[in-house]
Amino acid sequence: MGEEIYEIEPLLCTECKGHYDKPTCISVCPIDCIAIDPDNKESDDELLVKYQIITGKAV
Repeated sequence: MGEEIYEIEPLLCTECKGHYDKPTCISVCPIDCIAIDPDNKESDDELLVKYQIITGKAV
């Protein structure tokens, strides 16, 4: 949680690749205010590799 709002840590965000079909934060946000950060765009492959590293499933 940030000082005034919840903040997503880009280094840890995989946009839920490997877990769900779409980012869970977007699915559960009651006010529909979450947008993909254009300064932190990653391909599906990059996000999946990040997921594998974070979860210890990297080969």
